[in-house]
Amino acid sequence: MGFKFRKHYTRDEARELLPQIREWLAELTRLRDELVEVDQKLTTLLSNGADIGGKQVNRWVRILAELKSVAVEFQKREIQIKDLDRGLIDFPAVIGGKEVFLCWEHGEDDVDHWHDLTSGYSGRERL
Repeated sequence: MGFKFRKHYTRDEARELLPQIREWLAELTRLRDELVEVDQKLTTLLSNGADIGGKQVNRWVRILAELKSVAVEFQKREIQIKDLDRGLIDFPAVIGGKEVFLCWEHGEDDVDHWHDLTSGYSGRERL
């Protein structure tokens, strides 16, 4: 049987990553908020007819590069960010021979839920 994902996590493997996941999520949220701030400044400058080279554009590019760098940490591990605001994360796993997601949400102490690949959060079940 072919699986969609190359990497599958055990509950213990997902648990071990939670401290790092929390750090990455905090960094992504901080960078996203900083990007929104810079975007608003650039939009204001543009609407006023200003030339927007230099410092603000360089900051915008730097933030995008940092965002990509953190996002790659998730991507290379095949861990999915389902909702950044909620800190909703899915880890590919295999339960009973079936490919599923272990599901964790920021604020939860442990990886206690799973759902199939298509049902999403609404299909969460306790492990």
